[in-house]
Amino acid sequence: MKQLYIKCFGILAVAIGTSSCADYIANDEFQVEKPMNIAEQEVLNGYGVLRSYIDTVAYPDFKLGGAVTMSQYDDRGVMYRLINSNFDEITAGYGMKHGAIVQANGNLNFDGVNATLEAASAAGTSVFGHTLAWHANQNATYLNSLLEPLVVNSPAFANELDLSSPMEGTMDGWSKNGDVMIAGDKGMGEGTSAFVLKSGSGTDPESVQLTTPAIPVIQGKEYEVVVYIKSDQPGQGGITFEGLSENMPAIDWMGTGVDSTAFETSISWQEIRFQISDFEGDSFKMNFNMGYMPGVSYSIDISNLYVYDPDGEPAINNLIADGDFENGNGWGGWGNGSSRGVTADGMGFGGSGKAFYVTNPSTTGGFWEVQTSYELAEPLKNGEEYKLTFWVKGDAEGIIRPELQSPNYSSNGFGQVGVTKEWKQVSLTTVASADDRIRFVISYGEFAGTVYLDNVVLSSASLSGGSTTLVKKTEEEKLSIISGEFERWIAGMVTNSKEHIKAWDVVNEPMDDANPSELKTGVGRPSIAADEFFWQDYLGKDYAVKAFELTEQYGNPDDILFINDYNLEYSLEKTQGLIDYVAYIESKGVTVDGIGTQMHIAIDSDKDKIVSMFKMLAATGKLVKVSELDVRVNSTNPTPEMMQLQREMYKFVAEMYMEHVPATQRYGITIWGVTDSAENSNWLPGEKQGLWDLNLNRKPAYAGFAEGLEGM
Repeated sequence: MKQLYIKCFGILAVAIGTSSCADYIANDEFQVEKPMNIAEQEVLNGYGVLRSYIDTVAYPDFKLGGAVTMSQYDDRGVMYRLINSNFDEITAGYGMKHGAIVQANGNLNFDGVNATLEAASAAGTSVFGHTLAWHANQNATYLNSLLEPLVVNSPAFANELDLSSPMEGTMDGWSKNGDVMIAGDKGMGEGTSAFVLKSGSGTDPESVQLTTPAIPVIQGKEYEVVVYIKSDQPGQGGITFEGLSENMPAIDWMGTGVDSTAFETSISWQEIRFQISDFEGDSFKMNFNMGYMPGVSYSIDISNLYVYDPDGEPAINNLIADGDFENGNGWGGWGNGSSRGVTADGMGFGGSGKAFYVTNPSTTGGFWEVQTSYELAEPLKNGEEYKLTFWVKGDAEGIIRPELQSPNYSSNGFGQVGVTKEWKQVSLTTVASADDRIRFVISYGEFAGTVYLDNVVLSSASLSGGSTTLVKKTEEEKLSIISGEFERWIAGMVTNSKEHIKAWDVVNEPMDDANPSELKTGVGRPSIAADEFFWQDYLGKDYAVKAFELTEQYGNPDDILFINDYNLEYSLEKTQGLIDYVAYIESKGVTVDGIGTQMHIAIDSDKDKIVSMFKMLAATGKLVKVSELDVRVNSTNPTPEMMQLQREMYKFVAEMYMEHVPATQRYGITIWGVTDSAENSNWLPGEKQGLWDLNLNRKPAYAGFAEGLEGM
């Protein structure tokens, strides 16, 4: 055993090697026997730092690692010095994961990562990349938002472009060149129409062209054009004009900040929106030119093709002011101890903005016993039909009832509205049958829980404009979107960090616990955590193949790439499942350099299975990494006997790793529980699993692990 006994034993001084002490002068007159706990601590303090137990001459590539909280490490204080004195390599506990890096808008923020990389570089400590492809600790809110239906609200103004013919399936008044037709099921909404333009074999933009009828305008005014377009493969299109002073202008079609004469298209619907004003007369035409690329089929949605005057008279007048609740004002209400108000930002429809909510603690004897009321500016017109649209969801399922009401409580109801746990749009109509319908009321007595409402619009049904189209993503679109995000994430993380990081945990925890020969999945699970997103459910079994390909593509040629999982020492079936998956990945032409076993174990874990696991992993010929070792004592108030068992288990793991994994396959061991966990910790709260306690005093486990490492 390599022991260094010294005369003074301040734990931090020994652990981080920065303090000195005055010589000790004995005085026999006052000498007493030291208390046992002080004597034991002095023995522990006499051990060398952990890295001193590694034979770096015989095993120069062995990495002794410690997990860190990046903020604690970056401040270069006590933990920074302790970690760097004892370990060769650090692994970030959370800060390098998708959920920590990807912001709400999808941007990648590497400020924290770069601070850690710089701090580690200054200390000469390497950094292990943890982790790239995982289902947990994801910004799942952002990823799921990309898969949500596209909500298209048409302008609440009169459309100057006459769509009457194409809405009826004819092209009267429109002209075309090439393969152009109207398809009744190719629009954005379910069962809606689109112009379909198919390019031929050439590259002349005007070889496939759709021209609108003359569109009336007022000279000097600015008009806005809105187009929704998609293609069956990446394509290119352009719009030219007749009747402008510049009929072939360069325009910022999609709000990118760059003007061009053409725009790109993809398999997803995308909006083209721009303004024009340089009219030579009282009308103009638009030419959609789609012959740029051969063999592409384009769809232009008819219902949402718009040319309008933003300063004109609205074609729809919402009788409910601030129906989007963005001003923070809700509605009044009463009944059954219910409460109501406006949510925080981000809780509105689509995960943005605000919503109005009503919480009813229980169902009541009559639906009218819990209500909210909005007082209209003036009574509605007797005999006129009114249209009501809004988005609604609840934290439970139930029924609400909207109605138009008079002061005497007589009303015209819109009928029952079924509320589900997902946002859905409701569109209803009713006819006002009295001269004094002055209130908009919703009843919640049949719903127990919280109802959320957003984008409430009440208007005369005779007015056009302001319609909403809900466009669901196809499976092909979802695959394209998630594939793109997968590459953007891995490419961004690896490229940013490649100067410092030379080894990566590429795929983390792929195997299912209940079916260890199969991949984990979110399909069929009763609940999925807010930070869980299963890449494999969209990219399939080859998601790991793609992850290794991308890491190789964007990283360094000699990077060491791992796959990693937990409970391998608990379930040998899972160990075999992971080994088989590695074989599958490599059958696709990529290389997996190593296998990581997390080893979050306890003092009573099955030692025979630990040995068997090491043998199985070693038999693959791959590098073997103990990636997240900690040993629980199964108590927040352990006995001395438990602490001794913990010491023995740490020693056992290190010795069995050395005995059963050949030296050429030993990547190293990373301690996950460097210190015990605090009571409010997210990881094993209150557990005493570490090598140091919370005061950074070495524990018996430290000695056991050091003894196990000796000769490594």
